[in-house]
Amino acid sequence: MAGNGAFRFVDADGHVLEHPTRYVDLAPEGFKERIWHIETKDDGSEWLHYNGDVGTANGMAAAGVAGMSAERREAAFRGELLYTKVAPAAFEPGPRLEDMATDGIDQAVGDTIGPGGVIKGLRTVPVLLEVCRDMEELCPQAWLLNYTNPMAIACWAISDATSTRTVGLCHSVQNTAHRLAEYIGAPPEDISHWTAGINHMAWFLRFERDGQDAYPELLASMDDQRNYARDSVRFEVMRQFGYFVSESSRHMSEYTPYFRGASARMEDFNLAPFDVDAREREQRGEAHYAAIQRELESDAPLRPVRTNEYAAYIIDSMETGTTRVVNVNVRNEGLITNLPEGCCVEVPCVVDRLGVHPCHVGELPAQCAALIQTNVNVQRLAVKAILEADREAAIHAVMLDPLTSSILSLADIRAMVEEMFAAQPDYF
Repeated sequence: MAGNGAFRFVDADGHVLEHPTRYVDLAPEGFKERIWHIETKDDGSEWLHYNGDVGTANGMAAAGVAGMSAERREAAFRGELLYTKVAPAAFEPGPRLEDMATDGIDQAVGDTIGPGGVIKGLRTVPVLLEVCRDMEELCPQAWLLNYTNPMAIACWAISDATSTRTVGLCHSVQNTAHRLAEYIGAPPEDISHWTAGINHMAWFLRFERDGQDAYPELLASMDDQRNYARDSVRFEVMRQFGYFVSESSRHMSEYTPYFRGASARMEDFNLAPFDVDAREREQRGEAHYAAIQRELESDAPLRPVRTNEYAAYIIDSMETGTTRVVNVNVRNEGLITNLPEGCCVEVPCVVDRLGVHPCHVGELPAQCAALIQTNVNVQRLAVKAILEADREAAIHAVMLDPLTSSILSLADIRAMVEEMFAAQPDYF
């Protein structure tokens, strides 16, 4: 909030709702009563415990009203819905993926593309639109810094349906740039790049070391089996399409029909099935919380470390006038000329005191634009489904998903999506 009381920035992030007991399970003994958690009494009532205070938890259900009917939404706002009954899969993504696994769709993440991404968009984006409508009324000059997935679908819908100034933030480009520096043995500060496309499929169109083309070094780095094993999908995409892509091998594998599905193919590219992958990520999460626990129990002072997430840098640039270049998601208004006008693209943007200024990219290499277009097709129909409450458009979006369409027939895809609708009647 700026000094004059006017909102400058609004943050939105909604992967899954907070688990009602997860944090207290992980917290050190001395912090269990202070940590955020929900307890259920014998009479079925739910109570929110936080930092020694106790209050009814029902109001927290309003955080999960995405896609609810107007009646259910109003009930949530009145505090008449239990937090733990808001929606299936509200606290864990696993059930969403399990629905798809029965049909043979093995998504790696399932929150930005494919059946999981479309269904998540139908639930999540309506709430974002309500946030934006509140912003139009209360702080029309503010910027929405959106971290909520599905990123491209959400930002596209917001730009079509509202006047809210929005940028979508992700860490894939900056993380990949650091990874590429590692692959060629260069300090990160010696690397520069020009990267553009869509979220999770932005292409490193230029990759340079001290002003010289570093792609030959990057291509040679594939010969190191340790490098290739870390990024087998992205290295294979670069080998075949000529450019390195921004999203991790694991996540990128569900954006195309080439890597998932057949178990032998997944083994070739070091890809774990979603259930194995989810367990491994859960174990890493537990290790992370264990490290936090040790830190809390230690007498050593806590030392905050700034990450490479863009939000703080954007806010700093707008407040101080420091000029920076970031890769963020914006509306395509002539920025990438061989992608559809109005879709959501991820391009370099200059940020200063006046705001976020997208850079013109021009044409992407034809093969890169073509691969992106297969995902833009899904995003376009998902946005139509959201803005027009069109169930058929949602089904068509999943039918056009590259991975799903490589595994299931049209009739099977329709049956799968109808089953996903039926599993969550409050939303669909």
